[in-house]
Amino acid sequence: MSGPLSGIRVLELGQLIAAPFATRLMAEFGAEVIKVEAPGEGDPLRKWRKMHEGTSLWWYLQSRNKKSIAINLKSPEGLDIVKQLAQSADVVVENFRPGGLEKLGLGWDVLSSLNPNLVMVRISGYGQTGPYRDRPGFGAIGESMGGIRFTTGSPEAPPARVGVSIGDTLASLHGVIGALMALLRVKTGQGAGQVIDVSLVESVFNVMESLVPEYDLLGEVRTRTGGALPGITPSNTYPTQDGGYVVIAGNSDPIFRRLMTAIGRPDLAEDPALRNNEGRSKQSALLDATIADWSKTKTVEEALAVLDAADVPAGRIYSVADIVADPHYQAREMILQAELPGGTQVKMPGIVPKLSDTPGEVRWQGPALGAHTDAVLGELGLDPARIAALREKGAVA
Repeated sequence: MSGPLSGIRVLELGQLIAAPFATRLMAEFGAEVIKVEAPGEGDPLRKWRKMHEGTSLWWYLQSRNKKSIAINLKSPEGLDIVKQLAQSADVVVENFRPGGLEKLGLGWDVLSSLNPNLVMVRISGYGQTGPYRDRPGFGAIGESMGGIRFTTGSPEAPPARVGVSIGDTLASLHGVIGALMALLRVKTGQGAGQVIDVSLVESVFNVMESLVPEYDLLGEVRTRTGGALPGITPSNTYPTQDGGYVVIAGNSDPIFRRLMTAIGRPDLAEDPALRNNEGRSKQSALLDATIADWSKTKTVEEALAVLDAADVPAGRIYSVADIVADPHYQAREMILQAELPGGTQVKMPGIVPKLSDTPGEVRWQGPALGAHTDAVLGELGLDPARIAALREKGAVA
């Protein structure tokens, strides 16, 4: 394996979204990720959403580059194997409900005593402490209590879902950042391992900009505003003649002047009352109506041509069909060709971020359940007869 995380071993004790997305990112950049799954069904994500020959397409993406080992965590022998793996791991990532690993005898006190340099990422709904720690928490709850759903959607409609599991994803990213910071400390000899406590609620809350001081000092409760960006004007979604929409962000002073000139309103470009964002925000309704009157006379392509020529940030709203067909996505290798079991070809998302010297790569798609059990146990020193005996007892599969 190559990549900036080559030589780092990650043990994944998670399922579904938050923990597995974090380890997927590590695996794409060279970490050896050993995913522990329950024998029989494995990670429930294997059966989520759209399927190909009995396996979720999401699974093939979420678990690419990972090794799958099927271990029965209710078996003493299975738990012993996990402890052995933790001894040689740099990072453990888990998303059990707080206390879940402790009930299995795999808590931080146990694993860190076996491996003092271990970094443990613990992703849960509310965190490892606090009055809500024992509540079940999924991404949807994190998005709701973290503040993003209250601000998403039209003001005339109930709060809306973003469209993807953004709460889980944000928690994953915070988990990876925390793990890398903790690993840096260990690898540079500055200290031992530690716990990275990641809450779904807090991960969403962390990206909510100036929500709290706006409320505390000004008494303002930010709510749903559709496509507009209140207080930063003009920035909104505008209809076009052909039934489409363009997003226009004309919210810096020089961009605003270029935008007004481009749509035939030089008078507004030179209006002293609109010279800065504060003045424009006071007249946001007028400016949005003016821009919409212009955009409704243009097709999406025509509007974008005018705005691009004027160097005004603007774009169409992409569906997945638009993304897959877009030449920029293709030039940036953001649409990759993959092969599923049986030879079926399928497009998959590329890798982010782009590293100039040690880029990430896809070595294989999500594996079959237990595909690497024998190989991983062999690396622990277990011979084929011992592995067969463990399989016979139901400790591994």
